[in-house]
Amino acid sequence: MTRQPCYYAPMDKNELNEEEMRIWHMWKGSFQTIFGRIVKDMADHSGLSEGDFGVLDRLVLFGDGSLRQQELADSMDWDKSRLSHHLKRMEKRGLVMKKPLDNDRGVQVSITSSGKSMLDDARPYLSKAIRKHFFEQLTEQDIELITKLAERTNSSS
Repeated sequence: MTRQPCYYAPMDKNELNEEEMRIWHMWKGSFQTIFGRIVKDMADHSGLSEGDFGVLDRLVLFGDGSLRQQELADSMDWDKSRLSHHLKRMEKRGLVMKKPLDNDRGVQVSITSSGKSMLDDARPYLSKAIRKHFFEQLTEQDIELITKLAERTNSSS
């Protein structure tokens, strides 16, 4: 007798059944594929990595070009060490500047004119890649369902 995948809850609620695991892997794989294609297109056209873009974008959006290093780390959900190493590489490329704060032990991170220019150049490529690899694959119904799922999962955390 061949066992059909089923969509019922297993006896132990801490375990997933085969169908739930299959759906989870499909969802995760789909996200990773789409995200990877978007990041690759942007990097190929702009020279910015996902991390570079994230740093520069947050400096502009959340800090009008400048943020405390800890605020930047928090906004990216990166630990202090990871961000510090990444900022060193970005500083060497002339994308950001770091300077110690006078009244505090903190560090201020600012976007340079070169960093701002690269960010501005990257945004259209990012938008085009998101449209191509994500939105053009969806129907209006898909968008409604994804929106509902995102709203539900974001409000429950």
